[in-house]
Amino acid sequence: MPTSPDFYSSVRAELAAIAQAGLFKQERIIVTPQGSEIKTADGRSVINLCANNYLGLSSDPSVVSAARRVLDERGFGLSSVRFICGTQDKHKELERRLSAFLGTEDTILYGSAFDANGGLFETLFGADDAIISDELNHASIIDGIRLSKARRYRYRHDDLEDLRAQLAQADADGARFKIVFTDGVFSMDGTIARLDEIRAICDEHGALLGVDDSHATGFLGPRGRGTHEYRGIFGKVDIITGTLGKALGGASGGFTSASADVVALLRQRSRPYLFSNTVAPAIVGATIAVLDILEGGTALRDRLASNTRLFRSGIAALGFDVKPGEHPIVPVMVYDAEKAQRLADRLLELGVYVVGFFYPVVPKGQARIRVQISALHTEAELERALEAFGQAGRELEIIQ
Repeated sequence: MPTSPDFYSSVRAELAAIAQAGLFKQERIIVTPQGSEIKTADGRSVINLCANNYLGLSSDPSVVSAARRVLDERGFGLSSVRFICGTQDKHKELERRLSAFLGTEDTILYGSAFDANGGLFETLFGADDAIISDELNHASIIDGIRLSKARRYRYRHDDLEDLRAQLAQADADGARFKIVFTDGVFSMDGTIARLDEIRAICDEHGALLGVDDSHATGFLGPRGRGTHEYRGIFGKVDIITGTLGKALGGASGGFTSASADVVALLRQRSRPYLFSNTVAPAIVGATIAVLDILEGGTALRDRLASNTRLFRSGIAALGFDVKPGEHPIVPVMVYDAEKAQRLADRLLELGVYVVGFFYPVVPKGQARIRVQISALHTEAELERALEAFGQAGRELEIIQ
């Protein structure tokens, strides 16, 4: 018998309330590697439109081969944290490569991008400092800021006049150091932050600029360096956090890239780095292979851009309400949480794998299907997906 039946009753009641509100999240099981088409546990082959596999490298043979090679050469794991006996030459090589790729002095690896953000603010900023954050920043940024004793200011999403006002307030409050921190690309909307304008505003107020570029590193910008390259300020961002788990191979692991001094302090004081196991060697080796591919040309990035244009124009022509933009995140707005789930379920029956997003992942009344395009998708796959969207949308009376 449970020792605290009231607690377990409360948990069951909360789960029931989530389900009754139409907000219960179901995990679908896939039985194949990640790809543009995948197979679900019930044997169906479906077009995959909901992975962060932007460049299609999660199961790329050369990337898998590199992971296998390093697995043989350096083992499965380090069974330790970095500063004890968990740093290999491969970790240092990847940190050097990421720094060069991103235009910074140094880089530190973490177990995830969530850890990178979780270990950033508490280490660098104290009670006399100010952190100014976009209101739609990722949960990892929000949680990381909460761990810091710094004063917190929040500006309305993509509202640069409000950003100026918050910076002015931080100045009036006597902040010692100030940092503006934003997602480079906002994961639910595909909005690309105006980093060039934000940089100029930061300079007006003597503030640092930090960006989580998880949904941009590897493919945004002329050479795929990220949002700062896309906005023309490559080398002018103070701190970049990101992930190895999306375009850069799709496994796990994260990083913070910044000045050599900032990275050195993170190595000394950042708790997720000091108290978490080292990133697995196979992931490190695979990511180095990914960087080789990206530095060798822009073919994957170019194909992703072409696929994105094709799908965005097609879904808009069907009559769906789509948030504008050019990022491969394509938010198809449904607004009602239950209807978003019904649309996702019907699309799965029609051979398209998507997921409905709703509160608390997005604000109440803003439910959507978040489509994510990959360089792996063929035109035929995207056309089939658009046909399915059209049929399901008409059946559910989302479009005419």
